Amino acid sequence: MDAAHFVFRVYLGCIWCFERVFIPSPAGRKRFNVLGALDAVTHELITVTNDSSINSLSVCKILDKIAEANRGLDIAITVFLDHARYQHCLVVQEYAAMYGIELVFLPSYSPNLNLIERYWTFLKKQCLYSTYYADFAQLTQAIQSCLDTSHQTCKDQLASLFTPTSLPIRPTSPDLQWGQSLPPGNT
Repeated sequence: MDAAHFVFRVYLGCIWCFERVFIPSPAGRKRFNVLGALDAVTHELITVTNDSSINSLSVCKILDKIAEANRGLDIAITVFLDHARYQHCLVVQEYAAMYGIELVFLPSYSPNLNLIERYWTFLKKQCLYSTYYADFAQLTQAIQSCLDTSHQTCKDQLASLFTPTSLPIRPTSPDLQWGQSLPPGNT
């Protein structure tokens, strides 16, 4: 789980041209906030969005959605989070415990361990880089559309982002495959 804050501004991509190109830029400091939770197995994204701020109530709302999406399944739910203050508070921890959701806090300064960080980069490339939006409503509509449809329209691209070989942690033994554990005594 992680939040992304998309500011109403120009996101430059790569442009190669023989002439200087000027890209219009909006004025303003509005932000479209997205709190997302990515299922590591199905790559399904659950989001809570607003244009004010992300806080502990937003985290509780997404925990509601996660619990609802997994209702009736007899599986343990583990959510990996960074150390944002609104995710660490007692209200969120008690709310997660009420649903039986385990919260695991990643080490500081390790965004490469959080899979959803890759999704935020993908989303920026898909709908923000080198694109001008005249008003804030167009920006939020583009982001929301990408959030709603990317798991269907860009399935192969997303699958390549979340393959085990793209993760920063790899098995230590050459004989060990993903999903296997070391035999007893071989630690």
